[in-house]
Amino acid sequence: MKIPAHCLLITFSALTLGFAPPRVVPKVTDVLPAAALQPYGRTLLNKEQLELISSAVHFGFSFEGTECQIFASLPNTQGHNYLQYELDGVYQKRLKVTGNSKEPITITAPGAGKHTVWVYKATEAHTGAIAIQKITGQKVKAMPNSKAPLIEFIGNSITCGAAMDPSEVPCGAGQYHDQHNAYMAYGPRAARALKTNFILSSVSGIGVYRNWNSLSPTMPQVYEKIDFQDKNPQRWNFATYSPKVVSIALGTNDFSNGDGKTARLPFDSASFVGNYVQFVKLVKAKYPKAQIALLSSPMINGKNRTLLQNCLTAVKQKTDASFPTDKPVAVYFFQPMQARGCLGHPNVEDHAIMASELEPFFRKLIQ
Repeated sequence: MKIPAHCLLITFSALTLGFAPPRVVPKVTDVLPAAALQPYGRTLLNKEQLELISSAVHFGFSFEGTECQIFASLPNTQGHNYLQYELDGVYQKRLKVTGNSKEPITITAPGAGKHTVWVYKATEAHTGAIAIQKITGQKVKAMPNSKAPLIEFIGNSITCGAAMDPSEVPCGAGQYHDQHNAYMAYGPRAARALKTNFILSSVSGIGVYRNWNSLSPTMPQVYEKIDFQDKNPQRWNFATYSPKVVSIALGTNDFSNGDGKTARLPFDSASFVGNYVQFVKLVKAKYPKAQIALLSSPMINGKNRTLLQNCLTAVKQKTDASFPTDKPVAVYFFQPMQARGCLGHPNVEDHAIMASELEPFFRKLIQ
């Protein structure tokens, strides 16, 4: 069959004009290894994985484009834990990490361009570590350490941000750490308002000379352990950070009536003050140049509130006498509060009130 000349011309023209499908240029994905991250808080680099241990331990990175991926895992394949994050300076939400998940966590930005992400561990050390393997995305880079002053917040469940946020799992449902929100706790809130760095060293239920429902291990016994577990032989390297201020908020559990099951003796002020003074000396040995600040408890009211304030005043006096050339210990007494969170704890709004109270107090200490 003879093909007309004009058809041959059209066919030739189509080929020469390149009507073939355009070539797809693949996106370039960069990899930021966990070892390159520069975190604030207690971590452990284990087989190229960065284990996030303490409450609100956090790291930052930047990327370009509209999304990036965080590769995270748990040592317990049957468990779950939580991260939370900021995108371009705005808090977003909590991210549930499940032990059996094989997929990375994808963070999506509303538009192209360069974006900054800060990721926080929402839960405390005793909940278990979250391991970060890597971050992927376009031009992903670790955020460098800031030169701003650092505040370390030592405390109990209040400092952890425990039992404060029932927005996803109601009070009384799920597991204890399902209501943790370390990012919104009073310490990180106050630090952000002051534009300082922060780390949290806190354990739910812990006290100075006794805990909520046990005699030990107390904070003085676990503070040096990397994960605040008394049976762990691995110790934290205190040379990692040099806080300008160390805030200590302990006493709520020493004063508590316990769980109603374990035998509980009346509060012993001599034991409390003695143990507290020794703990402050331990902290000062780790950070000789740091300003020590003692906080009372917003959950203790009535006669016990007065007793706690008297005990903290005694701790200050004894410490100042032992270290006459150091900066005097600072003390702050919270205003009484009727906590509105789970299990009688402060909730998100209560922590905002506490942070607002503390802001002028800490502002003077970091100058």
